Amino acid sequence: MDYDILITNAMLLTDAGQKEVLPRGFLGIQGRKIAVIGRMADLPTNLKAGRIIDAAGGLVMPGLINGHCHAAMTLFRGLADDLPLMTWLNEHIFPAEASHVSREMVYWCSKLAAAEMVLSGTTTVADGYFFEEEAARAFREIGLRAVAAQGIIDFPAPGVPDPAENIKAAEQYIDNLPSDDLVRPALFCHSPYTCSPVTLQAAKRLATERHIKFFIHVAETSAEVETHRRQHGLSPIQHLRQLNLLDENTVCVHCVWPSAAEIALLADTGCGVITCPESNMKLASGIAPVPKMLAAGALLGIGTDGCASNNDLDMLQEIDSLAKIHKAVNLDPTIIPARTALKMATSSGAMVLGLDEVGTLRVGMQADIIILDLNQPHLTPFYTPDLLVYAARGSDVKTSIIAGQLVMENRKLLNIDLAETMAAVQKMREAVNPSLEM
Repeated sequence: MDYDILITNAMLLTDAGQKEVLPRGFLGIQGRKIAVIGRMADLPTNLKAGRIIDAAGGLVMPGLINGHCHAAMTLFRGLADDLPLMTWLNEHIFPAEASHVSREMVYWCSKLAAAEMVLSGTTTVADGYFFEEEAARAFREIGLRAVAAQGIIDFPAPGVPDPAENIKAAEQYIDNLPSDDLVRPALFCHSPYTCSPVTLQAAKRLATERHIKFFIHVAETSAEVETHRRQHGLSPIQHLRQLNLLDENTVCVHCVWPSAAEIALLADTGCGVITCPESNMKLASGIAPVPKMLAAGALLGIGTDGCASNNDLDMLQEIDSLAKIHKAVNLDPTIIPARTALKMATSSGAMVLGLDEVGTLRVGMQADIIILDLNQPHLTPFYTPDLLVYAARGSDVKTSIIAGQLVMENRKLLNIDLAETMAAVQKMREAVNPSLEM
């Protein structure tokens, strides 16, 4: 059998949740999928391939899955740092969005985010924003797999000036998004404090009818929880439960402040949970009880959030932060093992997003693969994949393949003019803060 791409001389980590690696192996890709995995000693001498990539001892592993992002917010990276969430949102981000978000902005700024993600090993992103069809276009052009969610909010929003039209606009977004396996539609209600019960139920009903994922920020800060209790007599998570919104197709983002009963509820209803440790730390929102949620059987993935609150989209750094912060606050170095953190960023993240063909490297799975250069001082010596969590950086990823297509090779993006994209975003920055001289 001939292959489209053959990767040779690789250290193969087929399941990031395991420590075992195949020290010297090969992997063949046919079309979009993995067709063969084996040991170099067993590689047929007459095997043919359209393209042979010599990994030269590099680590071949599943691509990383960023479970929550607002890609277009690259424009607001560093605009308003060192502020609490509500001050950051109400006094800086919401006004900036009202003034500067447009179709052009979402396209170019999402394209920049996609470039940053591919360069640091992300092969799938779950994104949520306004004009999301433009983000989807950017993702598709660069070759990034995405679950692209149209934002819904009960205020005048970019592209939806009349909040009464927000569900209709969401339905049009789903209907008009080009259909392919690389980019899937979804819906994203901003939060229980920006969406009424009527809006939340209507959005969830639409998501259920169309068999797509429903995302929502929930229980991000203690102040949010307390305010919601005063206004509704329930916590945000209890409120979602009362509205019948919690099921296996709902993804709750942040979940920094759930009670023990709510953790059990998230697990029992099958909700996915995405934790964003660096954004939560930077905004001083708190530390999500990830160990308790995992122990309860909840399904968890990891996200960067938007880079306006992070301020980067490097998933390897996010994994490192996740593993270390919980060791520190729990005074327990074993509480989140490295392989658990890696699994959350690969196979578990895929399960949260409902993507059953990515997250591991097995025959028949989608060929979403990254190759890391281990010939680095900070990765020498290499004993186990645990080192990826505590020492690897996004810049160590040298090659990315998504759906069987090369999208980055030897650190060069193949489907984007990166200089053009950065220049377009820089020009938009001048409108956001024209007084800043460069």
